[in-house]
Amino acid sequence: MAAVNTAKDHRRQLTYTGSLCLYLLLAVLAFSLSVATIGDGHKSVRLSKAYIEKLGREYGHRAKRRLRNWQRLLDNLQNDSEAEKIRKVNDFFNKVRFVNDINHWKKEDYWATPVEFLITNGGDCEDFSIAKYYTLREVGVPDSKMSIAYVKAIEYNQAHMVLTYYKTPDSMPVILDNLIPQIKPANQRPDLIHVYSFNGDNLWLTKKGRRAEIVGTSDRLEHWVKLRSRLENQTVNSVK
Repeated sequence: MAAVNTAKDHRRQLTYTGSLCLYLLLAVLAFSLSVATIGDGHKSVRLSKAYIEKLGREYGHRAKRRLRNWQRLLDNLQNDSEAEKIRKVNDFFNKVRFVNDINHWKKEDYWATPVEFLITNGGDCEDFSIAKYYTLREVGVPDSKMSIAYVKAIEYNQAHMVLTYYKTPDSMPVILDNLIPQIKPANQRPDLIHVYSFNGDNLWLTKKGRRAEIVGTSDRLEHWVKLRSRLENQTVNSVK
């Protein structure tokens, strides 16, 4: 798998994600999306050997190897502590290369499933966060402890997405970020301003790293609904 992003890649990532994430924020706060509600269903991301073989024939042996490594990770994490699960999942996905949606998917904004992310060996900030979220949920980390968070990166004056983990409902969450390898509490990331977050159930406004107010359900996010539908139906788009 590719090496961790360079500082130049990080700047490019933050510049690109600014416009798309600001669009998402405006859409959320205006509640202007009109989409069908579907149940999250806690869709498993376990893949059968036959399905991995099928994807390997379509997308190559390297794609198959990445999927196998991911499924092996799921097996190996079962008896680990939540702290170890978080660390290992963060490290695993941060080795995937960063590619913005325009270059990767030929679309301004595309939220990839973990399978799409791995078979193409690339994605942008939300793809890293989504893959980590679904993987941790699969290995037993409760949905209630995690949120995918829209934040503003102060240093670059741009938007970004990360995964947040709450050890307890009242604790300061820690940040799983593809920009840096370290997992730090939100109050030790003064470079990030939290705006909103969501998981399989809810959508929150956030303040100082914490969930502040529920403003609806996550099915208000059109890209999230589409992604969950592809997961449910095992639909895979690729950039072969």
